[in-house]
Amino acid sequence: MTTIGLISDTHGRLPDEALAAMADVDHIIHAGDIGGPEILHELEALAPTTAVLGNNDFDEYGARVGRFAHPVIDGVRFLVAHYPRDVRIGFNGCAGLAAGDPIPQVCVHGHTHVPELLTGAEARPASFFLCPGAPFRPRGGFPKCTGRMEVEGGRVLGVRIASFDGQTVFAVGCFDESAPAR
Repeated sequence: MTTIGLISDTHGRLPDEALAAMADVDHIIHAGDIGGPEILHELEALAPTTAVLGNNDFDEYGARVGRFAHPVIDGVRFLVAHYPRDVRIGFNGCAGLAAGDPIPQVCVHGHTHVPELLTGAEARPASFFLCPGAPFRPRGGFPKCTGRMEVEGGRVLGVRIASFDGQTVFAVGCFDESAPAR
């Protein structure tokens, strides 16, 4: 099983609580508005990190950080971009996919500073459409938060978006306390 930490919109600030939330993950996804190479260095010291550029980022990260990322982690296909519209897959595809690209199972975005977790018909054709919220200047009345995902063998076992004090904002699968234990 692989644990993935999800973060976005750090804007050059990485609070201790956000670092603690990422401390025991196997891989980190940062959905843009990083705010400087030092943020990526701190995250990369914890785990391999996939990141994309946000509207407040500049080309200071080199070729490894672009507008889109398409990691495959433990067999699960991801599409990562900063803007929600770039990962929202419609009838004509989306900006983050080229013709013939496989449909991702998980679409991750940032930008809004509002946590979001969509599944089922709302996420289709992907299985999950999410934003981990923001550890800096959250919006919509939500707390500062990050996300966490468990994947294994090409399947998403669960997703949880939680505040810095450990309160669950959204959860599905193995993190959903109302779900039967596996």
